[in-house]
This record gives sequence, C-alpha cells and structure tokens, in this order.
Amino acid sequence: MATARQPSDLDDYLFDLRGYLILRDAIEPELITRLNEAFDAFPADLEPWGWWGNVQRSDDGDNAKGYELQNIVEAGPPFEALIDHPSWIEYMRRYAGEVDSYVEGLFIDECFASIRRSGGYFYLHSGGYHGAIRGQYRYVNGVFRCGQVNALMALTDIGPGDGGTMVIPGSHKSNFAHPQSIGRDPAPMDDVEGAIEVHLNAGDVLLFCDGITHGGSSRTNTEGERRVVIYRYGPSWAATRHGYRYSEDLLRRASGPQRKILEPVRPRHPGESRQVTDEYPDDEASG
Repeated sequence: MATARQPSDLDDYLFDLRGYLILRDAIEPELITRLNEAFDAFPADLEPWGWWGNVQRSDDGDNAKGYELQNIVEAGPPFEALIDHPSWIEYMRRYAGEVDSYVEGLFIDECFASIRRSGGYFYLHSGGYHGAIRGQYRYVNGVFRCGQVNALMALTDIGPGDGGTMVIPGSHKSNFAHPQSIGRDPAPMDDVEGAIEVHLNAGDVLLFCDGITHGGSSRTNTEGERRVVIYRYGPSWAATRHGYRYSEDLLRRASGPQRKILEPVRPRHPGESRQVTDEYPDDEASG
C-alpha cells in the first residue's frame, strides 16, 4: 500500500511557480505490474472509436497520438485503484477541490490510457492566454482554485527519445499566446522555445495544472512503448469532458470515497425525503 502524501510548502511554491510537480515513486511496484498486465490485455484489433465494454478507443489510428483508450477507469480493478490513490489525491483536493467552499470536493473530468510507439507525439496546446475556465489556474484569498489538475502516471521509463511530456514552466499564468502556435499547427513541439521535456521512471507521476502549455515530444526510439495513464481532476460540480457515464457495476464496487469522486452529486429522484444527496458511506463498498 502506498504511503499517503500531503502537499508541502515547497510543493505549493513550485506548483504556483512552475505549474507542475514531479512525484517520484508515487505508484507502488505491485500496482505498476498489474497496470502493465492490463495494458497487455488491451484489444489490439479495436477499431478507432470502437467500444470495449464501457471503454472507447479515442485515437484516429494515425500513429501521432498513439493508441488511446478513454474512460479507462472502467477497464478493471487496477484502474479503479487510481481514483483516490494516496500519493496524489490530497494534492488534487488542495489544488482543484474547491477547499473551504460550499462545493468542496473532486470529480474526474477525464481518464485515459495511452500507448505511444515510434513516431508518436502530441502537439503544443493549452496555456494561460485565452484559457478556458475549465483549465484555469488561480490562487486567491489563500486558496487554490484550479479548474483542472492532471496526474500523468508513467508505467514505463520515459527518457530521451521516448516521447516524454513537454511543458513550458510558468505558462499557466501567461498573458500571451506562444508565437510558435498553440493548437493552430498540430506539429511536434520538440523545438518549441521555452519547453522542457519531463523524464520519468516507471511509477513516477507528473502532476500539472491543465492550463500550462504542454504536449508530447516525438518518440524516436524504435523499441518498446511509452505507456501512461492520465486522470484529470476538477471540482465537484464539473461534468465529464466527453460525456462518458460510469456503469452501475463500477459504482457498486467503488468505496464510499471513490464513489464521491466518480459521482460527487447523487441523483435525486421523486419521492425521496433525504436532504443531503451527496453523501456515501465510508466503508469499503457502497453498494
């Protein structure tokens, strides 16, 4: 079992300054093994935009993004263990959980798995300039009010040539668009001025505000794969970016705290008398 981590004063300083943190050895080796075994079982013949249970392939099959599966939390217990993983969940609560407000709590905006082989990359996007509220960075009156904070989990070592994530430190506060384009030209960001490539070991997590300008460098290594899982957390009042809905089986298996993240506002039905509709039991299973 991973040790619970809390954001330190230095974490807060660096997150505010740079827009990202690197959490080393965040995922325990046993869970890394289970996640990679799950990756090995992904259907190789699944067509782009085809469904595998309640998981959908979301790339176009053109090798740029690689192989991506959306709503990956529905792919089995290893991915369910990531919902409220102790290595980063308190960071998410502090930065994106609307602390000290009447809507305090978290929601998973998007979650997907990615396999990138030789040639894959992801273009430059996001940034503080003209950023959507969904991905905004704010710190006001002593509290963080980030619209979305991402946990990018490395399941394989990601070093030079492996197509690592690239970020422009501080760009979550930028008042200008990057002159080398933001989303206008879907090209690799390998030579973008100011961008740095983040290298991770298997088990490390890159935690970053979605408002930071980021993308993925070109994967030039011809052997192996870059395997990552990304969970994007936002405030409790949010809705999933792509409209996915969780299955009743998953909601029944989830613990009380996990279900409160997956479904932070419980549906209210005619005839119900309870006044508080967003509370779940704190036992191991809510169903």
